[in-house]
Amino acid sequence: MRNPRDFGKPLAIGAPTPWLDIPVRPSRMIHFFDPSNPRMAAKVPDIAKKVDILLANLEDAIEVDNKVAAREGLVKIARETDFGDTQFWSRINSLDSPWVLDDLIGIVGEVGNTLDVVMVPKVEGPWDIHYVDQLLAQLEAKHGVTRPILIHAILETAQGVANVEEICAASPRMQGISLGPADLAASRRMKTTRVGGGHPGYLVREDPDPQNADAPRAIAQQDLWHYTMARMVDACAATGCLPFYGPFGDIGDAQACEDQFRNAFLMGCVGAWSLHPSQIAIARKVFSPPPEEVAWARKVIDEMGDGSGTVMIDGKMQDDATVKQCRVMVELAKLIARRDADMREAYGFAEADLA
Repeated sequence: MRNPRDFGKPLAIGAPTPWLDIPVRPSRMIHFFDPSNPRMAAKVPDIAKKVDILLANLEDAIEVDNKVAAREGLVKIARETDFGDTQFWSRINSLDSPWVLDDLIGIVGEVGNTLDVVMVPKVEGPWDIHYVDQLLAQLEAKHGVTRPILIHAILETAQGVANVEEICAASPRMQGISLGPADLAASRRMKTTRVGGGHPGYLVREDPDPQNADAPRAIAQQDLWHYTMARMVDACAATGCLPFYGPFGDIGDAQACEDQFRNAFLMGCVGAWSLHPSQIAIARKVFSPPPEEVAWARKVIDEMGDGSGTVMIDGKMQDDATVKQCRVMVELAKLIARRDADMREAYGFAEADLA
């Protein structure tokens, strides 16, 4: 058993002191790009201005022959790009791969002070986080990294889901978790080849009409990922981590992508992956609270005073529970408004509101 008093101490002599509270920043989209692709690399400075998180991918979607080029491309981009307020992440190769050690040694050694987060795929239990945690501390100490690099886990195996609470609590580096539906579907032997989203075969059907058994019966498609996402959100909320929806693979179906992202937003996720530039705007829209709801939440907070008791506003009862909900909405809006001038105007915040 690890002494809880040691939780906030570095795991290597000379490593930076771990965060005790994860820095909360706008994280509406994690935009993936291939750092081995010169065409994508050339667009990074422009895309970095449009996204909250920019992620250099070293794992899936990078061919074996391009693994070294991707790592070298990441280092070059990190050295040459001014990311401003945009977070810079990397998804390393899985811990059972022959490339992951070189990934961590290479990117922490070369650009550790630029890298905010390493995303670790296929995390199965706290032991995976403990390994990365210790190794990062050793590399930070060796290379003079001045702030701790955080860890983001992808939930994409059945064992990972079974251990999600322990994963979230495994290290003060734990920034958050993303749902990885494709690999998780394979791990569970689910009968779907879709990457994220629902499935037309996963449905509920209206009871038959007792007066007309042959009448058409309404059906509603269900969400395959509802249980897993809810469990992930609870585990993150209980430990101060941030939950994310992962990829939505049907790039051409913007409506379904928006619907899936909104489900995740309503359940508590702070953002989702964008695999194509067209999904950036969807994530920005969905994971920014609607201005009309923010206006309503501000009204409730103003009229509730100290938050105790109850008030009736426009025929709706508001009490301490609803004012807490409203504060969540307004605090998120303020966070986004500090970064996004367009949303600041839409919310009607003055500079004094954001102080």
